[in-house]
Amino acid sequence: MENAPTATALKPIVLMGVSGSGKTTVGDRLAEVSGRVFIDADDLHPAANKQKMAAGVPLTDEDRWPWLRIVGERLAVGDGVIVACSALKRAYRDLLREYAPNAYFALLSGSREVLEARVSGRHHEYMPASLLDSQLALLEPLGADEDGGVFDIAASADEIVEEIRGALASDEPAA
Repeated sequence: MENAPTATALKPIVLMGVSGSGKTTVGDRLAEVSGRVFIDADDLHPAANKQKMAAGVPLTDEDRWPWLRIVGERLAVGDGVIVACSALKRAYRDLLREYAPNAYFALLSGSREVLEARVSGRHHEYMPASLLDSQLALLEPLGADEDGGVFDIAASADEIVEEIRGALASDEPAA
């Protein structure tokens, strides 16, 4: 891409939402079309968190803070990384912004019915469908002062990718 900004000039993107919202699918596609690095923050969870979730026990804030710091450190690298991270609460996003103040938060949002159908139709290593309700209860929408947007998961992954790219186009510096 001739006029593409350098990776260090790109905002990091956090694909956020509850389990089943398509963070990994959208992240993979967005990385493919943009040439950015994609990381699933689930891979950064400590083993104790994974074991707790696998047992169907929701994580507490105390469980999440160390994990979110690891995610924040990765966002801070400055390479325009795309990270799939639930980032359900404003406080979690605030912590991530301490590491990457220019991060863009793309909330992948959909109805409980669509989300439930997605999580019940797949096997996740440590995120059982039974935790969906606890995630939905924690989810705080983006504030008007947060850099980001809401993207409807009823659209295809490719459509969501294009919507995110369009939302970021006006924010990205010219090369």
